Amino acid sequence: MKKIAALVIMLLTFMSMKSQNNTMSDTIVGPKIFGVINVSVGNIRTGPDFETELETQALLGQPVKILRKNGWYKIETPDGYKSWIHRMQIVPMTRAEINSWNLARKVIVTTPFAFAYSRPQTSSQVVSDIVAGDQLKYLGTTGQFYWVEYPDGRKAYLLIAQAQPFNEWVSTRRFDANHIISTAKSLYGIPYLWGGTSVKGVDCSGFVWTAAFLNGVILPRNASEMIKIGERLIVAKDFSNLQPGDLVFFGHKAAAGKKERVSHVGIYIGNRKFIHSLGMVHISSFNPKDTDYDEYDLNRFIGATRFLNHVGEYGITKIQLNKLYQRL
Repeated sequence: MKKIAALVIMLLTFMSMKSQNNTMSDTIVGPKIFGVINVSVGNIRTGPDFETELETQALLGQPVKILRKNGWYKIETPDGYKSWIHRMQIVPMTRAEINSWNLARKVIVTTPFAFAYSRPQTSSQVVSDIVAGDQLKYLGTTGQFYWVEYPDGRKAYLLIAQAQPFNEWVSTRRFDANHIISTAKSLYGIPYLWGGTSVKGVDCSGFVWTAAFLNGVILPRNASEMIKIGERLIVAKDFSNLQPGDLVFFGHKAAAGKKERVSHVGIYIGNRKFIHSLGMVHISSFNPKDTDYDEYDLNRFIGATRFLNHVGEYGITKIQLNKLYQRL
């Protein structure tokens, strides 16, 4: 027993020392309390280690706030998410530097997948991959290419056909049912990825988040937060009062002293059908007569919200009005 007690004491002492060392290894962030994502899709994890779970993602050019530094950076994204990103995927910036980035002319990638090149020709060296929603600083135009700059100063060429000036793009966004459903359908077949919010892979709420972002709006990141935005609906048994573009939620209803638990979300597209990411992005139906009938999700359906006509209210913000995209 004495040996066991001694071993327990040693283990507790080691864990305490490890905890202290982790705390001591955190360094003061200093004047660079902001940052910009520097890869096509930045992977943000639950802890400062590649072995930790993927929590969410952020796109190239996206501004973030730096909270802590420990080899990795703990950051806060524009949707309020706080977690860790590897130092190679972010460029730390001072307030003056982030303001320079935010106020600079930029282009936004509008095609699902593409590449940026070292010279204005597609046969030249690839600088990086890029995906829909990525933003780069605009430097000029050469033939069929935009000349662009990354947050870390790298320069590259991007086909004009695959991007658009950000101010022009954002002014043409229409956050309505037709556009949100069209964007959602353009993601059809993209694989499910826990923590994913890009065309490289999406989880259920990441899918909804991406469809909204590509239409100029930032939503809360998780389904449990999305259900709080807009107007909660009392849904008819035949779903006849739902409108295309409403959000539909799944999980466990409140009962016997247990709170409602939201675990899944999709976008209603009409005719008792919805599009969502489960396995991959696809369309399912609440109607038993349809070939794409989804009995599993029908059985766990818990409610719906109407959010498209609530832009500017809690949790629904136009990109250009988000605080991290403005002068800081």
